[in-house]
Amino acid sequence: MKISRRNFTGLAGALALAGTFGLGGAAAAETIKIGIIGPFSGPFALQGKNFQAGVEAWLAQNGKSVAGNEIEIVYRDLPTANPQQARALAQELIVKDKVQYLGGVYFTPDALAITPLLKQGNVPLVIFNAATSAIMTSSPLVVRTSFTTGQTTTPLGKAAVDRGIKKFVSAVTDYGPGVDAEGAFKKAVEAAGGQVVETIRMPLNTTEFSPIMQRIRDAGAQGVFAFLPSGPPTLGFVKSFNDTGLKQAGVKLFATGDLTQESDLPALGEAAAGMITGFHYATSHDSEANRKFVEAGEKAIGGPGQLTFPAVGAYDGMYVIAKMIAATAGKQDAEKAVEAVKGLAWESPRGPVKIDPETRHITQTIYLREVAKDAKGNWINKEIQSFPEQKDPGLAK
Repeated sequence: MKISRRNFTGLAGALALAGTFGLGGAAAAETIKIGIIGPFSGPFALQGKNFQAGVEAWLAQNGKSVAGNEIEIVYRDLPTANPQQARALAQELIVKDKVQYLGGVYFTPDALAITPLLKQGNVPLVIFNAATSAIMTSSPLVVRTSFTTGQTTTPLGKAAVDRGIKKFVSAVTDYGPGVDAEGAFKKAVEAAGGQVVETIRMPLNTTEFSPIMQRIRDAGAQGVFAFLPSGPPTLGFVKSFNDTGLKQAGVKLFATGDLTQESDLPALGEAAAGMITGFHYATSHDSEANRKFVEAGEKAIGGPGQLTFPAVGAYDGMYVIAKMIAATAGKQDAEKAVEAVKGLAWESPRGPVKIDPETRHITQTIYLREVAKDAKGNWINKEIQSFPEQKDPGLAK
C-alpha cells in the first residue's frame, strides 16, 4: 500500500465537464478502491501512521474483501493543513484512481475543501479525525467516526466545576475545532456555575507558549482549559505550563485528550501527572474488543507506544465503509451508501457507538481521564468517569 504525495493539478477545467467523474464507472468493478488522505510525513506523521494502523488492523481481523469485492487502499500524503492540496488530492483519487470511498482527513480546513467534490464524484467521505461540527453540514455525503471537540469538552466543563474550580482561562488553537472547544467549554462551565474570565486563541503554528502562560498567570485563573491539535504543539504546551510554574502554583490544567495522546505520555511524565482530560478513547480502555484492537494496531504500527486515538477512528471508519459496500453490493452509489449506515450501532474498541441518523456523526461514551501510572509503572490515561451516549452538541437542533 504505497503512500503517494502526488498533487494532481490541472483538474479545475476537467471538473466543469459533464461526466468527468463517470458516476457509474465503478459499478461493476471487482476491486473497490478506498482513498485515504492523511499526514504520512512531516510534523504530524504519527497521526497518519495511526490512520494506516487502524485500517490495517481492521483488514487483518476482517479480511480484504466485502460482499465478494476485493478492497484496495490508496493512500495520499497531506503533511500539514493545506486545503488547496487536500482538494487536489481528493480530485486525483476520484478522477484518476477511481476510488468509490474517501476516508481519513486530519484537519478541518482540509475536510471542508474536499466536501464540495463529493456529490459530483458520487463518493462518500468518512472522517477519521477532523473535529469541527460544521463539516457534517457541508455535505450530506459525510459520515464521521472520530469525535468533535464540543462532544469531548462539554462533559469536561461540568466535571471541572464539580471539582471546586470556578475561575478559568481558555486557551485554544485558532481554527474550527479550537473555536468549537472554546464555546462548548465556556457554555458547560457557566451552566455549572463557573466563569471563563479570559479566552485566548493561538495561531495554528504557535510553538512558543511562555507569553500564553504569563497571560494565564495575570488572569488569576484557578483552572485552564486547553485545546491544540495532537502533535508537537501539544507537548510544548504542557511542558510550558509545567516549566513556567503554573502547575506548582496550584493551577489545574484541563484539556481534550489531544494533549495527552499515549505516544507523548512518556515524554510528558510527571509534568502531566494528575492532568484531567475529556476524550472518547484511550488505549488503556478495559474491554476485550479494545485489547484485540490494540494488539492488531500495535502490530500494524510497529510496536507499542505509538498507537493512539486516530487509529480507532480509522478502524471504525473501515467498519462503516464495509457496511456501505455491503449495502450497495459493491456498486457506486454514494447516497445509498450513506443512507445505509444512518443509525448503525456496534461495539467499538472505545465502547458502544452509533451513527446518529440525523447528523451522521458518531454518538459515543466520553470518558473523564486522569494521567496516572498503571500497575506496571507506565503512564496512561486512566478512565475515572463515563458519560454515555454523548452526541455532538454543536449539531444539536
